[in-house]
Amino acid sequence: MEPAYILMPFLGGLLAMAVRLPPLVGFLAAGFALNVMGYDAIPALDTIADLGVTLLLFTIGLKLNVRTLIRGEVWGTASLHMVTSTALFVGILTALKLAGFSVLHGAGWHNLTVLAFALSFSSTVFAVKVLEERSESRSLYGRTAIGVLIMQDIFAVVFLTTSTGELPSPWALALLLLIPAAPFLRALLPRVGYGEMQILYGAVLALVLGYALFEQVGIKGDLGALIVGMLLAPHPAANGLSKAMFNMKELFLVGFFVSVGLTALPTWEIAALAVILVVLVPLKGLLFLLLFSGFRLRHRTSTLAALSLSNYSEFGLIVAVIAASNGWLDDEWLIVLSLTVALSFVAAAVLNTTSGSIYERVRKRLPQRSADQLHPDDRPIELGDARAIVLGMGRVGRGAYDRLSTHYGLPVLGIDTDPDKVAELRSLGYTVVEGDAVDTDFWDKVLLSDTIDLVLLAMPHHSGNVFALEQLHDRAFTGHIAAVVKHMEEMDLLTRRGADAVFHLYDEAGLALADSAADVAGLPPNEPA
Repeated sequence: MEPAYILMPFLGGLLAMAVRLPPLVGFLAAGFALNVMGYDAIPALDTIADLGVTLLLFTIGLKLNVRTLIRGEVWGTASLHMVTSTALFVGILTALKLAGFSVLHGAGWHNLTVLAFALSFSSTVFAVKVLEERSESRSLYGRTAIGVLIMQDIFAVVFLTTSTGELPSPWALALLLLIPAAPFLRALLPRVGYGEMQILYGAVLALVLGYALFEQVGIKGDLGALIVGMLLAPHPAANGLSKAMFNMKELFLVGFFVSVGLTALPTWEIAALAVILVVLVPLKGLLFLLLFSGFRLRHRTSTLAALSLSNYSEFGLIVAVIAASNGWLDDEWLIVLSLTVALSFVAAAVLNTTSGSIYERVRKRLPQRSADQLHPDDRPIELGDARAIVLGMGRVGRGAYDRLSTHYGLPVLGIDTDPDKVAELRSLGYTVVEGDAVDTDFWDKVLLSDTIDLVLLAMPHHSGNVFALEQLHDRAFTGHIAAVVKHMEEMDLLTRRGADAVFHLYDEAGLALADSAADVAGLPPNEPA
């Protein structure tokens, strides 16, 4: 591979960052720049791009709760949007044909329907990458958007399978054996440890057991990687595996964005058509907004989810490639869609960079809804009569909850992100609600009252505790804030940010251990001099 294929994406990424755009916009621009310079797509780059998409879907699966897909706001929105937007784009393309665009000359309703279907998809690669960069993939709007994207991916896989006219091999039924094999695969997760073995195990699962095995039986390999990731998702170590593979996935995805730009150079007419289609992207977003609102999601949740889905998709390109190979589309449309997808990424990057301010501008114009009119998972979080809140109900948080409740007699509310842990603690008599304190949605929904005297930050990640501390101060919380840290250097930061008390986990544990041991041994403390 020539150095230009590596140097240009790096320079493009730097330039994009300099103008406050996501680096992926620079990677796309680098692909078009390489094309202008006379470089062609090469097999090595295509392979890297395919690996990036496969690993992306695998890591999505690792974080996905299957219950998300069966939620009405996910499958209902995905299905209704697919049908409605396809019909909408058929009408728009028909109008453009009548306007005289030669690339649409001779296109019948069948061709227009395939094109409209390809344009109805939103980009999984783009949306997930933006959500991860903003650390909001676990927010309600993030989970909802990802669920819709996965439903769209499933629709695309069904199309790709049926359009080839080839049914999966009868051996595809054997893939059901992955379900009873899943506990064994999950059991291996903690046993492989960390470092290179963990990453290698992830690559084997995604590329061999997922992609290659599914391809062998006539099913799209990307879907296989997603399914294998979903089978591992219930294990607590799945999140660690996802983080371990993050950098490798990100590097390979650079190849995907560069390859989009290398597809072909457009003519003026093709460029004009692509610009028109990109200008129509807000129609997709508006339709998502209306559908999400119809499922009773808050205006903020609906708006941010809709903005993250306001783009065109790499799966649309894949659909177009299959359609062209079957003679349903002219090859010119591959250039049109490649440029349209690339430009939509640029537009979507700008929209999502300013999504918060966009929502604030339109918020006052949207009709107000009472809490009982909202989706149960999107209603304000009532704190009840609690006087203390514990964020993070792991071992430390649970111990703090018990001490505050039994020794000091305080009404305590615990908050944790894990729904299974929340259900378990509730069965044991704890007052716990599900919520993610590193999600801005959580702080927009929580109702801090004057009765809260103490908030204890006991989340496992230091960055989460810092974020929660900032949110409390932004909302003028007047009570006291205590936090737990694992590393000494983290204490000063939390103190500077306004924490009233910061405790070093291991120092405090050591002191308690020494005191308990001395008490058992009957050792008196040193008398002061």
